[in-house]
Amino acid sequence: MTGSAPPSADTPPPGTGPRPVVLLVDDQPIIGEAVRRMLAGDDAPAFHYCREPAAALDTAGALGPTVILLDLVMPELDGIELLRRFRAEERFRDVPIIVLSTKEDPAIKAEAFSLGASDYLVKLPDRVELLARIRHHSRGYTALVERNAAFEALRQSRELLAADIATAARYVRSLIPPPGPVGMLAADWRFVPSASLGGDAFGYHALDDDHVAIYLLDVCGHGVGAALLSVSVLSAVRAEVLPSTDFQTPESVLAALNRAFPMERHDGMFFTMWYGVYERQSRRLRWAGGGHPPAFLVPPPSPGQAPATIPLDSDGPLVGAIEGVEFSGSEVAVPPGSRLFVFSDGAFEIVRPGGGMWSLAEFRGFLASEAGAGGAAGAGLDHLLAHARGLAGHAPLLDDLSILAIDFPAGA
Repeated sequence: MTGSAPPSADTPPPGTGPRPVVLLVDDQPIIGEAVRRMLAGDDAPAFHYCREPAAALDTAGALGPTVILLDLVMPELDGIELLRRFRAEERFRDVPIIVLSTKEDPAIKAEAFSLGASDYLVKLPDRVELLARIRHHSRGYTALVERNAAFEALRQSRELLAADIATAARYVRSLIPPPGPVGMLAADWRFVPSASLGGDAFGYHALDDDHVAIYLLDVCGHGVGAALLSVSVLSAVRAEVLPSTDFQTPESVLAALNRAFPMERHDGMFFTMWYGVYERQSRRLRWAGGGHPPAFLVPPPSPGQAPATIPLDSDGPLVGAIEGVEFSGSEVAVPPGSRLFVFSDGAFEIVRPGGGMWSLAEFRGFLASEAGAGGAAGAGLDHLLAHARGLAGHAPLLDDLSILAIDFPAGA
């Protein structure tokens, strides 16, 4: 039974507001009445009384007390055993329990605290002291409940965000053409999204029987917004829907993208990009870049010589950042049997656990050695991923790691 009426429908649930909710468990009604009177008055705690120790857990579960006053000496089920049962249940593990005893016994007090008692008072305590301890423990418990609720809400929010990011990453991956032949070339790639998903996207497709386009972009920032912009840019390039654009001329493509995707219309986001076109008849590769790392062309090594790399610089402006800027193109003759690597900065800007970052020069040397070793491009890309994860100490990557390898034909 309780010493007060149940709350009305428009009263906040017990324990959710600033007013303490007190449950006294004591087999003596006279003690229950005495404590009720001690706690009465303006701004008094909501007081509830349970005479039957066996009903204490059910009563507490229904009330949601912010403080439990627990008598130690009761018939059939004493306070020590009841304290043990309260603390054995997750729902009561943090509820403050103030033990009431008829004497100041160090051994009993030590046992009570070892079982999880929050406080110990010799009954009946002074009214001022009892109210002060109830309010102190109630405030601490209410703060703990609110903090736990906030952490749970944050956890759920993070799970939802992680699910959204995972969905976006799968969608970006679904838009990348599968490894294999593209026109007269062979393509392979690796795409490892970071935990927060960057804005990487890439692709390749035949423009006609004699030309193949190769491209990779990296949107600033992370998250679903960056992924959506990268998908929009990728779709525009792949579908060749940019107006007044010669897709065989890289600088024309970047200029058209700069016009079509100004950062003012895309939440302040811009992107870097490398775009190249290989012409089969002339064996020439023309490219242009905007703020992107250089691609590396690795010709087959001459006998007795170490493999070398030719950087295909990307020194144009950021795409979408400044209206009306111009982009310039360059071209290079591609030796038969060469391999081209196009990548995002996440492929080499890897922070080591002890500090420091893998340099672009080190990354370039790694690619040259892998390409010079011969074999399929995929094996070299797998070695790169393993090396990158080792450099990061197998921690989650801070940025998307995207790398595309294109093999050029060895024959005429």
